[in-house]
Amino acid sequence: MVFLGLILVAAAIAVGAGVVLDSTDAAHLVVFGQSVPGVSNEWQVFLAGAAVAIVFVVGMSLVFTGVGRRIRNRRDLRDLREEREESLSTLEMEKRRLERELARVRQGAARQGSGRQGRGAPQPQSQPAAPVQGVRVAGGGPRIPSSSPFFERND
Repeated sequence: MVFLGLILVAAAIAVGAGVVLDSTDAAHLVVFGQSVPGVSNEWQVFLAGAAVAIVFVVGMSLVFTGVGRRIRNRRDLRDLREEREESLSTLEMEKRRLERELARVRQGAARQGSGRQGRGAPQPQSQPAAPVQGVRVAGGGPRIPSSSPFFERND
């Protein structure tokens, strides 16, 4: 749009300059060495100038509209990048917090498990793992256990 506007502005300037430089008679319009037919009065020359001015104004409005749109788009993209970076940093902080909390819960569970078994208590035989009951993740991924000591805590 900016390019089209610049082309219209340049064309309007060129036509206006051609009319001014080549018109020697008061009511005779010459553009780039060619006589314009049908123009024999001063008011017709004025209307031709008004048409050139309208083309110039339309071209300038296209230029300003295009530049304004480009500035707005760049500002919006910059705001979206900043928002994305902010949300990523928030998510990373939340992830670290949850990892610390999960590690703390696992350490507490390990301590409880070792505290229940006394020194003289026999070690239990390893039993085959029970099938995991849980929710199936979309895409055929592994099952997520539906119950966990993490979610059963009462803090």
